[in-house]
Order: sequence, then structure tokens, then C-alpha cells
Amino acid sequence: MHGSRRLAGLALGTAAVLLLSSCADSSEEDTGSTEDSAGAEEATQDSSGTYPASVETEFGEVTIEEAPERVVALGWGDAEVALDLGVEPVGASDWLGFEAPDGIGPWVENTYTESPEMLGTLELSYEAVAALEPDLILDVRSSGDQERYDRLSSIAPTVGVAPGAANYLTESEDQVRMIAAALGQPEAGEEMLAEQEEAFAAAVEENPEWEGQTATVASRTAEGWGAYTAADGRVAFMEDLGFVQNPEIAELGGEDDFSVSISDEQLELLDADLLVGFPIFIEETEITEDAGWMSIPAVEDGRELVVTGDLANAFSLGTPEAQIYALDELSAELEETLGQ
Repeated sequence: MHGSRRLAGLALGTAAVLLLSSCADSSEEDTGSTEDSAGAEEATQDSSGTYPASVETEFGEVTIEEAPERVVALGWGDAEVALDLGVEPVGASDWLGFEAPDGIGPWVENTYTESPEMLGTLELSYEAVAALEPDLILDVRSSGDQERYDRLSSIAPTVGVAPGAANYLTESEDQVRMIAAALGQPEAGEEMLAEQEEAFAAAVEENPEWEGQTATVASRTAEGWGAYTAADGRVAFMEDLGFVQNPEIAELGGEDDFSVSISDEQLELLDADLLVGFPIFIEETEITEDAGWMSIPAVEDGRELVVTGDLANAFSLGTPEAQIYALDELSAELEETLGQ
């Protein structure tokens, strides 16, 4: 299913990046145990997982020889996935600007017992990362920048973006599997994804009328309007509920684009059976009271939602816990919006 595969998200770290979200095709090898063979190293398993563990990334295969004790999680949602697997990062990046000191959403069940060192996002201090003396760095949903990877991997073994998934396009499903493999818990990662898939399947069964309706997921920052493409987890979220992407927006996005810019004169391109909007570092009223927005047929007919706060963050993040939270919160609003 798309929703579990893509990420849903991001750029809430900077308006200029229009919510660095995302997700692209990727693959990962999670070796829970290795077969005895000539020259092969036998894997060992303890309470921390199965090791050695290998993960395929854009930068080649990364092998983690033993259970890491000091994990730094830098990618979009990487820390939350690690926490869900019972591993507390000693350092983490907060892409969504949560008010809580630990940089996680209220939906996270396995919270920190000791707060991590909060690190930068786009402007990362490599010295601060090195000072934490990590034995594993997670940078899975990240830019895929070669220089960034080289500097991080000089500090500690680094699990970077999935193959072919630069520009924050590691899919959510791959993110979970890659991190679960690196932490020696591939089966636990599959359980996380199965729980998310079941939640979406139940919502689809309860709302068959959503099937085939068009949806646009749009945003506005201080720099202007944009719409997310099929490469982004927010669109994938809607597709997993049976919606299809607005075909006019689909034609605008390139293969590696998770969003496209929309001018004030083009706002009618956002029209669809359902229009979902996100204000990014601006007031909600800058969308809802905008004359151009109000003239879109979907808005005139009441077929729009403007998503803010925790719901917007969960919708954008794309991790299993965040997706399930967003689904629980959003389903009733979708039913009311489309049922009028």
C-alpha cells in the first residue's frame, strides 16, 4: 500500500523546501541471520537483536557488526521509528518543530527516558554529532547529499537514504525496514507496517465511497502556493484511502519532485473532489481568507479541509504511529466534508 511506503513528509524544517517530505522507490536487505557458508560470518542474536546486520543504501551496503549503544537519528522521522523499536537515540533532529523538548509527536508511545541532544536539520553541526560518540547514525529520510553522508560516515557507520531516494524521497515503508534491519529487529519492523496497513484497510472498508474521488494536497508558505505530487507521502496517504491524485497536478510533477509551485493565477488547478491544505509557518487564515483560495470550486462547495497542528504534523511525518494517529483524527473530518 502506498501510505506505508511513502513519507509522508516534510519541509516543516524550512519554508523554502516546502515541507521536506517524501518517499521514493528503495530497497533494503535486512539480514536477521546468515547461513553458514565458506567465508560467511555467523550471525548472533541477543536481547538487542540479530547481528551482524546489513542494510542496502544509496551509498552501498552498510554492515552493523553488533548492537549499537549510542544511536544518533538525523533523518525525517528516523528517531520516532527507532523509539518504536525500543531504541532511544542519544541525539536527534526535529524537522517539524515540536514544542516538546524531545522533538517527537504526542502519538509516540515509547517516549524517551532521557532526553536526547537536539541537533540541527538542514544546518547540521557535525562537531555536535561527533561529540555524542555515536556507534550508529541514522540518516534514512534525508537529502541524500554525498558530502553530508561522507562527513557522517567518517564519524560512525551511517545508514543513509534508500537506493535512488535522494531529496527526502525514501519511502516510509523502506525507512521502517532499513532502520529495523540496522537495529537487528526486521520482524518488529514488519509488525509495525502490518499494523498500519490494517488500519488503512479498515478505513477503506468503512468508506467505499472514497474510491476513485480526486484529491489535491496543497500547501502555502510565506513564499507562495504549492501542491504535493505522487512522490510525497501526503498524496500516498490519500491514495491508500481510495482517492486518486488530481490529474492536473500529476501532470506538473517530475519524477524527482515531491511538490510543485502554483502561482496565484493557477489556483484553480488545485480544484478536486477533495482539497486538503497545509499552512506552513504561516497563519491558517492566510489560506482560508485568501480570495483566490475561496474562489476554487471545491472551497465554494465546502469540499476542502485545512489541516493544522498535531494532525498536520502526523499527516506529514509518515511513520507508522503518525499515520495511524492521522488516520484516526482525519477519518471523521473526511466523512463530514464529503458527506455534506
